[in-house]
Amino acid sequence: MLDPTPAKLLQTPLHALHLARGGKMVPFAGYDMPVQYPTGVLKEHLQTRAGAGLFDVSHMGQMTLRAKSGKVEDAALALERLVPQDILALPPGRQRYAQFTNDAGGILDDLMVANFGDHLFLVVNAACKAEDEAHLRAHLYDTCLIETLPDRALIALQGPKAAEILARFCPQAPDMRFMDAGPHDVHGIGCFMSRSGYTGEDGYEISVPADQAEKLATALLDVGVWPIGLGARDSLRLEAGLCLYGHDIDTTTTPVEAGLNWSIQKSRRDGGTRAGGFLGADTILSQFADGAPRQRIGLQPEGRAPVREGVALFADDTSAESIGRVTSGGFGPSAGAPIAMGYLPTAQAAAGTIVYAELRGQRVPMRVAAMPFVPHSYKR
Repeated sequence: MLDPTPAKLLQTPLHALHLARGGKMVPFAGYDMPVQYPTGVLKEHLQTRAGAGLFDVSHMGQMTLRAKSGKVEDAALALERLVPQDILALPPGRQRYAQFTNDAGGILDDLMVANFGDHLFLVVNAACKAEDEAHLRAHLYDTCLIETLPDRALIALQGPKAAEILARFCPQAPDMRFMDAGPHDVHGIGCFMSRSGYTGEDGYEISVPADQAEKLATALLDVGVWPIGLGARDSLRLEAGLCLYGHDIDTTTTPVEAGLNWSIQKSRRDGGTRAGGFLGADTILSQFADGAPRQRIGLQPEGRAPVREGVALFADDTSAESIGRVTSGGFGPSAGAPIAMGYLPTAQAAAGTIVYAELRGQRVPMRVAAMPFVPHSYKR
């Protein structure tokens, strides 16, 4: 999950706070980011599951999409040329998970799209944000204005106590539902906020002016919230069965292969009111109709040894030819066992199927398991 040979690293607006709190800094997506704090990854993970944790996700890209016509409906229809989701039906004050796809149906990036009434607000992955902006400009320049927001930070407050804690700074926070999104005053600061996150827990993502980010983060940390690094963020999202771009999904995987069918509304599928019309539609819709050749699956290794990303998977303990590979893996502190995700041919992807991982020269049995490994606790 870390960059092997980083160039000069960028810093988020919370960089000084990370150093002051003892963050162990590592390169990630071109930024100097905290992988953990003195408490350690295990305790940070469990704190997020039991209380509340604060994540700096300011490295991610934030941008707005406005139709030149001034109508948000036109911006939604334009974006639908690039994603397989129904953006037109997204009401003001709501957010939706989406994917940019390419001509072959592969995933260029996954993103969040919110309807802010007169424009769309997008959050994209850090490693892809320059390419995403170029992709939007190349395809939508005729109808839309694209603006990046480099002067904003992004923090995520996650955990079962998130709503109770945030209510001290934003009384409306507990009334929000999962995937509600819009402008809110938080601790006297004008923010954009959604009830969402990347841990499987209830929580919020808060876009805050960069020069106010440390003030807001410090206020939250002063009332019992812990700072959480990239290490726990990764183990939390793995337990929740959530994809990490560049690992579990990329340009070689389609949304159907990745098990993201739920994110594509009926209106964009065959027989829907606006079926197709997005890049890669022929491939993706044919996989809806005929099935995908492989599937993203959960895996539970036998024993206590984690099976990491890149490990080959085999149908039995003697075959020479692999049938898949692990894309994410580690120990799940809340699951209490090693867990992993990967891809297998659809014929071998049923829950309960036993496959074998090549681990230090030995074949380790792994059972195909349903995801998430730890139940989600979103406020629906």
